[in-house]
Amino acid sequence: MSLKKLPSIEKRTLNVNGLPVSYADVGTGPAVVLLHGWGGQIASWGLVPNILGEKFRVVALDLPGFGETPLPSRAWDPYDYAELVAAFLRALDLRAPTLVGHSHGGRVSIALAATHPDLVGKLVLVDSAGLVPPRSLTYYARVYGLKSARLALGLPILSRWREPILDRLYRRAGSSDYQAATDPILRATLVKCVNADLGQRLPEIKASTLLIWGADDDATPLSDGRLMEKLIPDAGLVVFEGCGHFSYLDRTDHFCRVVSHFVAN
Repeated sequence: MSLKKLPSIEKRTLNVNGLPVSYADVGTGPAVVLLHGWGGQIASWGLVPNILGEKFRVVALDLPGFGETPLPSRAWDPYDYAELVAAFLRALDLRAPTLVGHSHGGRVSIALAATHPDLVGKLVLVDSAGLVPPRSLTYYARVYGLKSARLALGLPILSRWREPILDRLYRRAGSSDYQAATDPILRATLVKCVNADLGQRLPEIKASTLLIWGADDDATPLSDGRLMEKLIPDAGLVVFEGCGHFSYLDRTDHFCRVVSHFVAN
């Protein structure tokens, strides 16, 4: 469904730790907070806020650097994002809501649930990031090759060509997310977040956790979901067959029914 056809959701702005955070607030009842993935925004949730808003108070925000919320002044890691969300929850007096995080939003949710357990009532991780996969020899060759090139281009004789050459190398070697992050701060933030392994924090999560995964997810594979289910003390995994990384969009109605049941019970 085209985003142009979705029911409009009024956006608001709240100053949080010096950043004007754009958010939407619909419905009434137990609070559900939606955190989108990397490169996403409130609209990325499609019909989810509207459907869940029929039973719950649904708050969705544009994470810093995306949508209508500006970038911070320096590169952030998942814990920086978690502190921003923690301050946001306090500012709106959202007491122990259910946190629903997709991909990067899941990464932020893990960091928040581990560091501020009092702020999270329940946790829903949807095709979540947060685990660093084993690195191949090809990966290390690419990383150290780029580091060597950066050092070499720091020599005075080559400095005039440093930026265009590095930009070309990064575009060839980087992921699609890295290539799309043209702002240096956003690009550095992506590197920090992708390299943050939150696996050791999973056993610290006290919130009852629902894991929802697309069986065909090729960005954060189902094996990540199965490992998270083992490491989080109170966790259960629901697999959506035939769905990919955006399982909540592939089967929106089913997704909302599963989440609604989890929140209500």
